[in-house]
Amino acid sequence: MLGFPSAFQKQPGEFRTSQNWIGGTRPGTAAYVPPPPGQMMECLGALEKFLHNDPSPTPVLVKDALAHAQFESIHPFLDGNGRMGRLLITLLLCHEKILSQPLLYLSLHLKQNRDEYYQLLQRIRTDGDWEAWLAFFLKGVAATADQAAATAKRLLQLFKTDAGKIELSGRAVITTQRVHKLLQERPATTAGELAAKLDVSFPTAAKALENLVTLNIVREVTGGKQNRLYRYENYLAILREGTEPLS
Repeated sequence: MLGFPSAFQKQPGEFRTSQNWIGGTRPGTAAYVPPPPGQMMECLGALEKFLHNDPSPTPVLVKDALAHAQFESIHPFLDGNGRMGRLLITLLLCHEKILSQPLLYLSLHLKQNRDEYYQLLQRIRTDGDWEAWLAFFLKGVAATADQAAATAKRLLQLFKTDAGKIELSGRAVITTQRVHKLLQERPATTAGELAAKLDVSFPTAAKALENLVTLNIVREVTGGKQNRLYRYENYLAILREGTEPLS
């Protein structure tokens, strides 16, 4: 549990100017109290230097693990520190050119091992146990990478299966195939957007979408007659698996 003096003044996008804490109802009973505002900027400055290999380079995955733990311990915002810290993991991997795209997120691993995650962060603060945290983090990177590869294979198989349905349907196959291809890049769209992207008429795009609805490939989700939104549901369902937010 995160505490701060004024729950309604979270100062989005701004570094905190008041004391926050984790667990308990006040700093005196908290499980952990981050640095006070007067020392916080010094801590962030040290973290920034570390990220830029000052005073010396650190192996990228180790740097990522240490940076995440330090960011969470500094807790520089009144809200959203967990989300920002998890995003930092991915962005650092992109910055260091380990990833070409931000496609590796540890949120599921951290969620599935929530208690261990919090305990290991706390053990860094109380006992300086960085080794256990590093082992946990690196195991999570490996598991997440394996899962990402498996998800990519499932998506490719879904696209192949659905392409087969379209080819056998005999329903304006060429245009429907083009719409299906575009939905792989943008899994939620409207007929108007597709018409503009594919340079076809609105009725042509709408007809292709209805063909995909008939084939149970997409679903119209508004229920209205205008500005209808279509979603590639099976695609989105695969992407959503295990993505419930970690508090």
